[in-house]
Amino acid sequence: MYKYDEYDQRIVDERVSQFRDQTRRYLAGEIAENDFLPLRLHNGLYIQRFAPMMRVAVPYGLLSSKQVRRLAEISRKYDKGYVHFTTRQNVQLNWPLLEEVPDILADLAEVEMHAVQTSGACIRNTTSDQFAGVAHDEIVDPRLWCEVIRQWSTFHPEFTFLPRKFKIAVCGAEEDRAATLVHDIGVHTFKNANNEVRFKILVGGGLGRTPMTASVIRESLEPEHLLTYLESILRVYNRYGRRDNKYKARIKILVKAVTPAVFAEKVEAEWQIMKERSSSLPAHEINRVSQHFTAPDYQALDNLDWNDLSLSAPSSFQSWLKQNVFRHKKSGYAAVTLTLKATGDAPGDISAEKLDVVADLADQYSLGEIRVSHEQNLILSDVQQNQLVELWQKLGQFDLATPNRGLLTDVICCPGGDFCALANARSIPLSEAIQRKFEDIDYLHDIGEIDLNISGCMNACAHHHVGHIGVLGVDRKGEEYFQIQLGGSASKEATLGKIIGPSFKREDVPDILEKILDVYVEQRHEDERFIDTCQRIGLQPFKERVYAKAA
Repeated sequence: MYKYDEYDQRIVDERVSQFRDQTRRYLAGEIAENDFLPLRLHNGLYIQRFAPMMRVAVPYGLLSSKQVRRLAEISRKYDKGYVHFTTRQNVQLNWPLLEEVPDILADLAEVEMHAVQTSGACIRNTTSDQFAGVAHDEIVDPRLWCEVIRQWSTFHPEFTFLPRKFKIAVCGAEEDRAATLVHDIGVHTFKNANNEVRFKILVGGGLGRTPMTASVIRESLEPEHLLTYLESILRVYNRYGRRDNKYKARIKILVKAVTPAVFAEKVEAEWQIMKERSSSLPAHEINRVSQHFTAPDYQALDNLDWNDLSLSAPSSFQSWLKQNVFRHKKSGYAAVTLTLKATGDAPGDISAEKLDVVADLADQYSLGEIRVSHEQNLILSDVQQNQLVELWQKLGQFDLATPNRGLLTDVICCPGGDFCALANARSIPLSEAIQRKFEDIDYLHDIGEIDLNISGCMNACAHHHVGHIGVLGVDRKGEEYFQIQLGGSASKEATLGKIIGPSFKREDVPDILEKILDVYVEQRHEDERFIDTCQRIGLQPFKERVYAKAA
């Protein structure tokens, strides 16, 4: 994984010192609230419903065991002993004291972590596939390009105050596990007929109040031009993006207003100027960054017969092996997902004690690395197959072996009204109610893959628009209600879900979901996923069942 050099460490340390002084002056009344706002936002600090919330960057979802231990230590020392992992591969502290935030930043800097540009109208943390570098279907390792983009975008003076926040995602595999089509910029990394690395560039995706999927504006781009082309996109956005209305300020609104074709023309025109005035990305710089992402010293192992492995272990291990273990590109290895979705747990939350356990297990079984997924789970990416049973047994001791990755109870969920001042409804209690109603693991495995996403408001932090089942909290005369939509997907064929009808009280939602699943089970073809059945039969059968009046 990427290691800071002297320059990296110096700029992060300097930022800590700057913010310490800014915080001191703000608390002393020497800096006005409006002047402090952009300063705290660019250091990852929000003011939430009950306390500040601090968002820490996890670049492209990659953590070392040392960093995970430091997060555990910080959560004990400055917070309430737990952290929250987000859908953008970051980590949040929900209860820090403002006066202690500089100390938190200093502790993070000691382990090559920071909170720079995790909020505010700037380029945020670049995200990627949680299995980057190890996925069996990977064409190009995207981590190199994520790091190049991170270094380019951090402290870029031209993009510090954009019209709105800006998010970039990069994928390099056959399956898009980075949800690139719902980002401001999506980068698909591939190889052409001559086995040369190229990029497909998509622009204008995003969720929130006006959900849209991105459009392709360039089919193939050479690596040396990646940064000048991205900068051209940002320049066009900076010039033409709206600043008079924050709800219409995202790049997706601009792309739709002028059309993707016209937007692409503007980018191409800007790019011609950029290529003349700016240097391309040199090969030696690409090589420098790539040295941080070479394959570890894997042992020479053969793949095990997983049927034999299952037969020698309990049935509960078989469920976990089927659901939580992902095929690795290196023979004899596997990637293991630790779902932070045990019944009763807030999705994405993990205690300091369990963070320490995860760090120890990463050192013992996964070469000291941990990944964060968009689904708010953690991954041990380099586990020897002959150690899977032993690892599973240890995970079970700490309630980290729930075999529900990709199933209904692997809920993607925002903090909602329990923490967020913007939320209309409390999403965490609904998530728990759903987990309790559908905790029968045999039933979950029978109905198969279902993405369930719950957002507490239209900001869509849980990406409810692209859940196979999306649930949105709404306010009806001061009461919490939830709207349900079906048919969304964040894959390479991304689709936005459609609302089935009027909203429901929170206590009714689990029973409504049961009716929806009953329709699926009745209508599905053999081995057909929920999303495929939903798109095949349309919404009407689900509507009829859900809104049918009792006899």
